Amino acid sequence: MGHWLDRNIIEPGKLPLLLALAAFVLTFVITRIITRLIRAGKGPFGNVTAGSVHIHHVVPGVILTVVGGFGAVASGGEGLGSAFAAVLFGIGAGLVLDEFALILHLDDVYWTEAGRKSVEMVVLTAALVGLLLAGFVPFGVNDLSQEELQNRAGAAASIGANFLFALIALSKGKARVAVFGVIIPVVAVIGALRLARPGSLWARRLYRRRPRARARAILRAYRHDRRWSGPRRAVENWLGGTPDPTPRPLERG
Repeated sequence: MGHWLDRNIIEPGKLPLLLALAAFVLTFVITRIITRLIRAGKGPFGNVTAGSVHIHHVVPGVILTVVGGFGAVASGGEGLGSAFAAVLFGIGAGLVLDEFALILHLDDVYWTEAGRKSVEMVVLTAALVGLLLAGFVPFGVNDLSQEELQNRAGAAASIGANFLFALIALSKGKARVAVFGVIIPVVAVIGALRLARPGSLWARRLYRRRPRARARAILRAYRHDRRWSGPRRAVENWLGGTPDPTPRPLERG
């Protein structure tokens, strides 16, 4: 284990990234445990307030992210200072993204259906950082040989093609595929070649006069959502807690 750590993490200079990822994940887990206890009315924890103002944990998260980010830049990525800054940055990022839905909606939607966006963003971020830690480089640069890297035109063409595939996948309504495709080019290629999701920019523009393609896209999206929405909701509930039930509108007589 020590040899693997030296060869794959310390020597390539990835120790700060590993520390940031560990702090990020651990902060999210601890934060969700505490917020669940507060929600259930158990334990010594409670909401932090200043007078009548509820201080959300995104506030210290932003402060720690700023301090950790500038600290990492000032340290030059080396030494104990860099490691400490990486931990601060990971903790801050974990607190901020745990309330990503609040920032997105500018409303306290933590325990609502809309609050699931926070869990999705945390999982997506952890997965992407994990891929970077494993050696993947954005836009498929890691797939280029040394000769191709020296050839600027070839490298630029490869990066441009990967970016184009990711952009096409994004226009087809496949945001997660596009993001992962930036790191793993083959994912972007698959997303770019498959049918667009109904309602996406690609579908509205190019399927408008193609009823057969539009019908296939609707059917494929329905089958995909029906197959994966249940397991995805179960994982999100396990990670972030079950959202509050949406109140039914009052019936009018």
